Amino acid sequence: MAHITLNNENLPGIVGLLDYSPATAAPLLSLANTLLVNESTLTRTERELIAASVSWWNGCHFCHTSHGAAAVANAGADISLIDDIKAGLPGTPVSDKLRALLNIAHHVQQGGKQVTAGDVEAARAKGATDKEIHDTVLIAAAFCMYNRYVDGLGTWAPEKNEDYLEMGRSIAEQGYGTSVRKQAEAAVPA
Repeated sequence: MAHITLNNENLPGIVGLLDYSPATAAPLLSLANTLLVNESTLTRTERELIAASVSWWNGCHFCHTSHGAAAVANAGADISLIDDIKAGLPGTPVSDKLRALLNIAHHVQQGGKQVTAGDVEAARAKGATDKEIHDTVLIAAAFCMYNRYVDGLGTWAPEKNEDYLEMGRSIAEQGYGTSVRKQAEAAVPA
């Protein structure tokens, strides 16, 4: 049970919080769409992998698994991708550029000042543009905020990866928006 009384205790993770406070939900969802859905030179899968990785490093089960499921859906991948993210993607073919960007994201997760000029140069050497580096840092910073919001208010989360697949498919098809409540309701085990 969350630390505060929500409008609908059956909604997991951030969805219960978004339902609780529509005024803050609107900008949070807009930011998620801007970072993860809108046009970018980074694929939607790559951006979801960054979000899911940061969430894993922060220990946020709901955000890690929901964004991992969105990555699965966007990539047309097997559900095992969710657990592969936890291990640092050893079994998933990703570009050297994405690995360099994930290194930057991990340093942001540890603290913004952990990102070094060497990290940025290494990403550039692997083909990352300044915009991609910018977006990676912002995705990582935003997910530190989202993760702390979800866990700081003690929300609940389904345990099984399978419980997130329908939500991931819905996010891949519709993005983050008013249907996010229906997406999360699909994740609630019967």
